[in-house]
Amino acid sequence: MKIGVCLKQVPASDSRIKINADGSGVDLSDVKWEINPYDEFALEAGLRLLDSKAASAVIVYSVGGADADQRIKDALARGASDAVRIDDAALAGADSLGIARALAAAAKADGCDVILAGKQAIDTDNAQVPAMIAETLGWAQVLVVDQLELSDTGFKAWRDAGSGSRDIVEGALPVVISTDKGLNEPRYASLRGIMQAKRKSYPVKSLADLGLSADQAGGAGAKVKLAGFSLPPARPAGRILQGDAASTAAELVRLLRDEAKVL
Repeated sequence: MKIGVCLKQVPASDSRIKINADGSGVDLSDVKWEINPYDEFALEAGLRLLDSKAASAVIVYSVGGADADQRIKDALARGASDAVRIDDAALAGADSLGIARALAAAAKADGCDVILAGKQAIDTDNAQVPAMIAETLGWAQVLVVDQLELSDTGFKAWRDAGSGSRDIVEGALPVVISTDKGLNEPRYASLRGIMQAKRKSYPVKSLADLGLSADQAGGAGAKVKLAGFSLPPARPAGRILQGDAASTAAELVRLLRDEAKVL
């Protein structure tokens, strides 16, 4: 069983996000990058299967420029077998469907039986790519999984169904699984793994290498385009109510009803 893991580079969760002066995008000059946290659960799930010999290989797939190499090296240092970085100028402005088509084509070319991905990326929060990969390939899919069993014959996945209920989904491979917090505890890279990853090379593929055109996966064919960026309005300053308990409680209720509009 060969496992593909989709990995995205995202701004660290503690980054202070600033918008370009013209509102065309995010100012990335001072951003610190990290692996998307939900993708770390997917990576760890694949690595555990590799450790147990249930998987023959774990291949990391990432769409991005050379600045994403450090995140890919991190995945290799943790134990991934190989990686593919997809980089093409035509991908500028690509939407979730374009990214999904590129990732699906790369994983299919390598003969993956299972694709694991985080349920969403913490930068755009679209939560669309895993399902689109499955639809592109015509594979089964189970999303937002927090418990998983995989074998050569199939899969069994658990997910929260809400109100204290759980879904249990079973099926045959191939399958796309999106992972949620609670699935596992991602490992850290060992010193030996870091040194080995520094010496390891991997291919960088263009859309043409994957048999795709700019209209299929690039910005030219995007169905969704971002028109502008802006920060949310500043939160109003807090207010301290003065007086006895009865009067402050009455004033609080009035403010919640008439100003905050939550009652």
